[in-house]
Amino acid sequence: MSSPTQLPAWQALAQHQQEMADVHMSELFADDAQRAESFQASAAGWSLDYSKNRASKHTLSLLQQLTEQAGMSAAIDGMFSGEHINNTEDRSVLHVALRASKAQQTLMVDGVNVLDEVRATLAQMEKFVAELHDGTWRGYSDKAITDVVSIGIGGSYLGPKVVTEALTPYQKDTIKVHFVANIDGSDITGKLKQLNPETTVFIVSSKSFGTLETLYNANAARAWFIDNGGPEQDVHKHFAAVSSNVDKAVNFGIAEENIFPMWDWVGGRYSLWSAIGLPIAVAVGMDNFYELLDGARAMDEHFKSAPYEQNLPVIMGALGVWYSNFHNAQTHALIPYDHYLRAMPAHIQQLDMESNGKSNLVDGSGVATDTGPVIWGGAGTNGQHAYHQLLHQGTRLIPVDFIAPLKSHNPVADHHAQLFANCLSQSQALMVGKSLAQAEQELRDAGASEAQVADIAPHKVIPGNRPSNTLLTEQLTPFTTGSLIALYEHRTFVQGTIWGINSFDQWGVELGKVLGTDIYNRLVTDSDNSQLDASTQALIAAFKQAHG
Repeated sequence: MSSPTQLPAWQALAQHQQEMADVHMSELFADDAQRAESFQASAAGWSLDYSKNRASKHTLSLLQQLTEQAGMSAAIDGMFSGEHINNTEDRSVLHVALRASKAQQTLMVDGVNVLDEVRATLAQMEKFVAELHDGTWRGYSDKAITDVVSIGIGGSYLGPKVVTEALTPYQKDTIKVHFVANIDGSDITGKLKQLNPETTVFIVSSKSFGTLETLYNANAARAWFIDNGGPEQDVHKHFAAVSSNVDKAVNFGIAEENIFPMWDWVGGRYSLWSAIGLPIAVAVGMDNFYELLDGARAMDEHFKSAPYEQNLPVIMGALGVWYSNFHNAQTHALIPYDHYLRAMPAHIQQLDMESNGKSNLVDGSGVATDTGPVIWGGAGTNGQHAYHQLLHQGTRLIPVDFIAPLKSHNPVADHHAQLFANCLSQSQALMVGKSLAQAEQELRDAGASEAQVADIAPHKVIPGNRPSNTLLTEQLTPFTTGSLIALYEHRTFVQGTIWGINSFDQWGVELGKVLGTDIYNRLVTDSDNSQLDASTQALIAAFKQAHG
């Protein structure tokens, strides 16, 4: 694929941006009484208000043309049909198959009906979860299991943790689920202090059963189990695995019937819908896990079938390109106004930045424009007392997605009305801002002298015209949680397709793993480090000195 900058719509958007440069969103609302209504779309339990964007109907038309010219229809068809769209690894990209409709009987990939494998794994998960919750699964001392610890990292950790946290109101009382990811010994040490080896099961999630951080933590958990009275021959009663390396997992001591598969056609950051989501299923039960899949599938069907002007992933993805490439926005903030979604920006950060942090087109040539932005964010209202100052008065343009349920699972007095009011007021303030004249009048009304007005008013000016989307749902449920995450998966794919990059490999991550192994070997041996750069030599020496 050639650079998208060569597409007619891209060039038209570049010209159009000049026309829009001095247009304020307030003018757009004033000129179109129906703007709030016409800049709305909904699907799978979510409604999107995208009226507070620096975009006219003509802008959106050009963005839709860009999406079409970039080959979006073919890209969507290719992903859903199992084509090897991950060209550098020669793989299909089929996280959508993990939540396929029961009515769909076949999806052939390289001669294999992957839906048979998916459904067999779901049945295996059902048995595992049922045995834990009904007390059939017993520990080595014949006690029922009370705690499950998920050991993984990256996509084997973030997605399951974020969803489990999001679905806190749906968690079962019988089992408490914990997560360990960091190779820093403080992570697993802190978790193990809370646990009883007689009543704890560990789920080790690693495709190769060799991921450095995961294997170290699994070995630490195994040693803790044995050191605290667990018989080595009963390790299988306290460990399960999600891995494609069955032999390694069996050698570790895990029973083969408790090893769940992973497939090359599911990337880690897209894998929470698979057996990687086993901790979610343990926490909330398989009925709610199926609801999660249903929500994701509803968004899949919307993405496949909705016209671009009503298609949530396309609208959000194209607007993101508009800001990144035509307004020089370097970052994008996600701010959920729901306590249970507070960690979601971290999952979307990995999803987006690992997918679209690329500098080469699919054909290997260099890109001619910026690709993925920095994704960040956190829970509202906490962020209002931290980074919102920069959003309002900083020099950088930072588009924001506000995400909020209309109803709380935990109504306390009028807390939720206050929370929702803050969400709406932030998006409103980003748009309208405050003029110098308004700032001056505020000060005069407060009794300030003219000298004080002249000194202080400029500091109170807020430029406004800062874009945001608002995503609303009736209430956060397994269904709407699933559809929300699928929305961002597809939004990421839309942007990668427009940029002409492969959103499904991660060679930068692989380099760090290789170099990390080399550095580790140097830290624990007397190797000759003279060929390394001076900084790395000095840092290795400092570590060795600290450890005698």
